[in-house]
Amino acid sequence: MKIQVILEKQSGNLWGRISYNKNLIIDSAATLHALEKKLRKALHDFHELDNIEFDYAYDLTAFFEEFSFLNQSKIAELSGINPGLLRQYASGVKNPSKEQANKIQSALRDVASRLRAIKISA
Repeated sequence: MKIQVILEKQSGNLWGRISYNKNLIIDSAATLHALEKKLRKALHDFHELDNIEFDYAYDLTAFFEEFSFLNQSKIAELSGINPGLLRQYASGVKNPSKEQANKIQSALRDVASRLRAIKISA
């Protein structure tokens, strides 16, 4: 079974939330691995679910922390968004609209597609 986990970064912790059978499960941990363990335990304890596959959706603060090697200014340029505004999204000062989030997601998927096509020669 695949369940979506929304990941957010706040106060130094990684927070995850799951909505399952009209129940909201929220927990936090210092690492993704530790958070995943806690969420699996909660799903087992409350819903007797095992063998869960998580589908992660990141807020921009958690995303840019997890993938810190990405250049925020370049992602902003590819998204057509002001770099200062994207940095505010990434730091959690502001939250993007659905339209802005879709622009960023589209740019990131384009980058991923381009990376998958790369061939390196020796």
